[in-house]
Amino acid sequence: MPVPKKLFKIGEVMRYSGLSRQTLHNYTMLGLITEEERTESGHRLYGEDVFDKIEKINDLKKTKTLKEIRELLE
Repeated sequence: MPVPKKLFKIGEVMRYSGLSRQTLHNYTMLGLITEEERTESGHRLYGEDVFDKIEKINDLKKTKTLKEIRELLE
């Protein structure tokens, strides 16, 4: 039986990453991070890899714009 993967609600991603809800929403809309799925009520759920991506985005933000980062991550 496969082990279910851990999914994080936006509040958990906010708590662990230190980013605001608006920043996470912006990153999602820009395609920098992607939701794995949604709850029945429509809440976004993010996979464990979101934290690595956020760390990479934060590093790249030192020298690049969000548009440049999106192009690099594609």
